[in-house]
Amino acid sequence: MKNFLTTRDSDRTELEKLIESALRFKQGGDQSQPLSRKSVALVFFNPSLRTRASMQVGIYELGGNAVSLEPGGTSWTLEHRDGAVMDGDKTEHIAEFVRVLERYCVAIGVRTFAALKDWKEERTDPVLNAFAKYASVPIINLESAMHHPCQALADMMTIREKLGEGRKRVVLTWAWHPKPLPMAVPNSFALAAAQMGHDVVIAHPDGYQLDEQLIEDARGLALGAGGSLEIVNDVNEGFADADVIYAKSWGAKQFYGKSEQDIVHRWQYRSKWIVDEDKMALTNNAIFMHCLPVRRNVIVTDGVIDSPASAVIDEAENRLHVQKAVMAEIFKG
Repeated sequence: MKNFLTTRDSDRTELEKLIESALRFKQGGDQSQPLSRKSVALVFFNPSLRTRASMQVGIYELGGNAVSLEPGGTSWTLEHRDGAVMDGDKTEHIAEFVRVLERYCVAIGVRTFAALKDWKEERTDPVLNAFAKYASVPIINLESAMHHPCQALADMMTIREKLGEGRKRVVLTWAWHPKPLPMAVPNSFALAAAQMGHDVVIAHPDGYQLDEQLIEDARGLALGAGGSLEIVNDVNEGFADADVIYAKSWGAKQFYGKSEQDIVHRWQYRSKWIVDEDKMALTNNAIFMHCLPVRRNVIVTDGVIDSPASAVIDEAENRLHVQKAVMAEIFKG
């Protein structure tokens, strides 16, 4: 493994190997330090709690040193476009930024959200791919416009811990949020769950479809792994007989660059598309999952997130272990 940009770059066997490695780290059975006397750069274009803390702790526990940078804050503003005339607010090009940074560090983690302005551009992950283009050291995706593979891997680990191995009915449900959010987490969860052979159900109001090509790929991967993928527009239908409820809000593609229109349009779903006790009662005693941060009594009620069914804190902890597993795999030997 050189880069870790999306779970799509790994097959099911490789993902299961990473989860097994993460479980060994969690249980204390792996004390290896493949990053001894090495530094890893962490580049944060956006705020972070779990990603920043878990990566810094993970790098330390693997024997290394974390170098955190915030473009426009603790480092210069960055331009990613090839051929750009840099006469605006961008100070340094990623071409130089990356090639200097890799002289100091053995890998670079990048966190860069979608701006929700230009769907056709952002679905290509331009910033993340610019890092990968110019780097000769491994790039680890810590969330991009389209993917959050570390979160998805932690999600798959959590499902295995809570429910055991084997095929599960895994429901990704859209939830109302006062503003549109990026698609990286739902994209990656749907993709990874399909790769692991689960029966994936994506529930969302009409108009809030995920990327068509990603869904087509996920459906093929699910079928190839012995699972399935279906999409429903009725929230109660989605919850029926579920083993896992994964809640996340995201913006509609047709409103990219028009967030105020999305805010007005989504208001009609406020009272209906929330994870509450009544909907959880429709499930097969499902666990509740969310990547965090979560808005209580907006995405999910207190009664659900504080219940024994909630796996959100374990899920957050598992970010540490899967990221250690990813880095250990990259630097094995």
